[in-house]
Amino acid sequence: MNLSGQNIAILGAGTSGFAAAELARSRGAGMVRVYDSGDAEKLAPRKSVFAEIGVDSVFGEAALSAPANTDLTIISPGIDAGWPIGKAFADTGVPLIGEIEFAWQCNPDTPVIAITGTNGKTTTTELTADILNGVGLKAVAAGNVGTAYAEVVLSGVDYDAIVVEVSSFQLETIATFRPSVALWMNFAADHMDRYTALEDYRNAKLRIFENQTADDFAIVKSGEVIETVAQKITFSGFSDDADLTLNDGTIFYHADSILEFRSTRLNGKHNAENVMAAMAAVQCRGIEYGAMEETIRSFQAPPHRCEIVATVADVTFVNDSKATNLHALESSLRGQEAPVILIVGGKDKGLDYNEITPIVGDATTRIFCIGEMRERIFEAWKDVAACEISDSLESAVNSAASAATKGQTVLFSPGTSSFDMFSSYGERGEAFRAAVNHLN
Repeated sequence: MNLSGQNIAILGAGTSGFAAAELARSRGAGMVRVYDSGDAEKLAPRKSVFAEIGVDSVFGEAALSAPANTDLTIISPGIDAGWPIGKAFADTGVPLIGEIEFAWQCNPDTPVIAITGTNGKTTTTELTADILNGVGLKAVAAGNVGTAYAEVVLSGVDYDAIVVEVSSFQLETIATFRPSVALWMNFAADHMDRYTALEDYRNAKLRIFENQTADDFAIVKSGEVIETVAQKITFSGFSDDADLTLNDGTIFYHADSILEFRSTRLNGKHNAENVMAAMAAVQCRGIEYGAMEETIRSFQAPPHRCEIVATVADVTFVNDSKATNLHALESSLRGQEAPVILIVGGKDKGLDYNEITPIVGDATTRIFCIGEMRERIFEAWKDVAACEISDSLESAVNSAASAATKGQTVLFSPGTSSFDMFSSYGERGEAFRAAVNHLN
């Protein structure tokens, strides 16, 4: 992609915006300018960061005025194209694409394995890249997992495959992005504070398949209705009606045993599904299942996703702070074998907690509700389990520890985002870990 002499606008001053700006400069753009309508005073330190790579920046209210001489606008995934800044640039008639699309257009020859879904994306993305590297190929995890796709392209490294975690926000602004292997992990309500209807959220995610051909592969959780021309491979940890299945702790491809899941460091059927999807993706690259075993057995799940923090007085404390929606919470509950005391709650994202009341009633003995959602959760679940409202995460941990009996699990699985009390699910998970460690 040759941008020689062109004027490029980058919307968003975060990680994706910085990577896109650098990549645009490397492709010969005449002028690259970053726009961000956030607080100009808070963003001020970013000006010197962008200036070091020869990029101008406009922050605050001034960023809402789109210049007339822009040739291409690249929007970061955290910015909705319908927001004032997105609309200001879209209304100029200049092409507007996302950072994922831009990176793809700059490097369409390196095969991409793209992974989307409401939950399980990060674990599956990192595991897929690990397996590829473990069998002797050169791969990297990128996208929503942390390293921007544009940054990987900018590096100039010759990869055999780039494994990209893609969110619905990133897929909203693709045009030609075509993964040779596309993974659809699952789908459930989320981000209803951004989408006006559940179907809008689903349609954004479905765009992962729209440019695939019959030479490509679509790996889909069994039971999901997906229209695609790509070759479809299905998986399920809960049903036998799939190409890859789980039976008594063993993963099968049709009738063939391909992995003893019980021998891995992962637990829960949701993680078994992550493993199945990753194995199927790597197999699409021509690798035999048997060659993947060693890497999978040594793989450690990302932090804050069903990780055991400590066992105190024979009570196990599990940190699942990354459960930022109800589907993730439900998966966590189904994956636990011991009776559960649940700590739940956070920011109000417009989710209906009544949807998972049956599994909550079956899996929990006691519930401690925290955050902005605490009273709504209490009202939804008070009739199926003993519920209490806690003023803080620390007090919930202390109360849960006092209520727990030997052999029980205290599961911190919020079921919503962290932004009412914390800056990220990571900070929230660390706060849970600190509170548990304080019990010792």
